[in-house]
Formats: sequence, structure tokens, C-alpha cells
Amino acid sequence: MWTGELTFFLLSTIEKLAMTMIDMPLDYRVLTALEQNPHVARRNLRFETEQGRVTLRGVVGTYYQKQMAQEAVRRVEGVREIANELEVCWG
Repeated sequence: MWTGELTFFLLSTIEKLAMTMIDMPLDYRVLTALEQNPHVARRNLRFETEQGRVTLRGVVGTYYQKQMAQEAVRRVEGVREIANELEVCWG
């Protein structure tokens, strides 16, 4: 019986976390996605959100980082459009 209680607790907790993420403002969800992405240099990265549109701005070191920032944002619930204005600066 203990395993069933633990399973119920875990599923309940996961559902609550998922609902919490959906209820969070879009800018916070985008920030969280970017912070969790190990390929994105966050110190020179800025973004704006407005009605499902996310605009990425700033400077990254590679085209890969630029693409990974966009991919991280693309997976966020509520994002309908992404304007990737990140600049790539080698070196």
C-alpha cells in the first residue's frame, strides 16, 4: 500500500507543478526555459514578451547558441511567435 500512496503523491505533485507552470506569466516561463538551457549564454541575452510573441535580443558567441535559445523558447507553452534578433559575435 505504501507504494500506491507514494505513486499518488508523486503524480499529484507533478500535476500541481505542471498547472503552476501554465499559470505563470509568459515572461517567467521564457526566463525559466532560457535559464535551464546549458547552451545559452544568459549574461548578454534579453527578451520581451507580448501576447504570445517573444523577441530575443542580445549577443551570443555562436550560431548554435542563437538556435538553441530559439528552440528553448519554442517549447514554452503560450509562445506563438519568436523574433530571433540575437547577434552572433565571434570571439
